[in-house]
Amino acid sequence: MKLNHLNLTVTDVVTTREFLERYFGMRRNEAASGNAGFDVLFDDAGMVLTLIKAGRTTPAEYPATFHIGFIQESEQKVNEINDRLKADGYDVEPPQRLHAWTFYVKCPGGFTVEVLG
Repeated sequence: MKLNHLNLTVTDVVTTREFLERYFGMRRNEAASGNAGFDVLFDDAGMVLTLIKAGRTTPAEYPATFHIGFIQESEQKVNEINDRLKADGYDVEPPQRLHAWTFYVKCPGGFTVEVLG
């Protein structure tokens, strides 16, 4: 059995999509996308990530420990993404050795992303 897709409720679909494309290489499905309330992204392994805008009266809220992870092929790649995020103004701590060489960043959509290698 293979996990096929994950849906995330986000505060801003467009900004979240752009963040995931820019830093993590997610690709938009142009046929299934097209509005500010819904979008579909793919990774290199075929994982489908759908983004749906939270309601006006119900914000996107996740538990403190909730996150999605993007594993990198090397520690150097983790460092490069960390440097890019810092240069672009994101508040990120330097990577550290935990269960892997890793750091966390708050995605504009309202959830946390782990980058590890």
